[in-house]
Amino acid sequence: MNSDFPIVATLMQLQTALIGLPQPLIDQMQAAGPFKVLIATLLSLRTRDDTTAIVAPRLFAVADTPQALITLGSEKIAQLIYPVGFYRTKARDIVAICQQLITLHAGDVPADMQQLLALPGVGRKTANLVLAIGFGIPAICVDIHVHRICNRWGYLATTTPEETEQVLRQTVPSAFWIPINGLLVTLGQQICHPTSPRCSLCPVRTVCAQRGVTRHR
Repeated sequence: MNSDFPIVATLMQLQTALIGLPQPLIDQMQAAGPFKVLIATLLSLRTRDDTTAIVAPRLFAVADTPQALITLGSEKIAQLIYPVGFYRTKARDIVAICQQLITLHAGDVPADMQQLLALPGVGRKTANLVLAIGFGIPAICVDIHVHRICNRWGYLATTTPEETEQVLRQTVPSAFWIPINGLLVTLGQQICHPTSPRCSLCPVRTVCAQRGVTRHR
């Protein structure tokens, strides 16, 4: 980790500079409640936001509670959530999650990392996003954008999102744990692309080491 990197100042600058740009879908769902955040996050895995933005409301218009989704069944859910990635597997996971929520948690989504990770198809990225967006509990969701950009900046030198999460938890003030994902996803989707990033438009280009960047605009 580069202890000289101005991480707090950089994140504060992004909070101002990215106003008006499209925000990640899940970040827009704070008022929807933990259950919809959980299901929408599951749908969003390996799926573009614009697809999830169509599919999630379509599913919730038909069924938006654990019992209603169980009644619907995995085949009907699969039809409703197509064409999200791995839609058949996700449909089965949704039914299994709902069954587990009813059996073990009285139909509620648990506000606990280990209990979330025990749900079918739920990994650390999903669990952290549910805690952060669904419950407002400080948690750092590290997806590919957060992992890539922090390393591109030269702030970190990590090899996996899991490692990145642990370092960020130790070095980033808790006030930024929830917003860091939304900020870096927005930056990654709109400006800091994996290949040929739009560095000329980047509001924090002066602090970026451009690690791994071979061409840019």
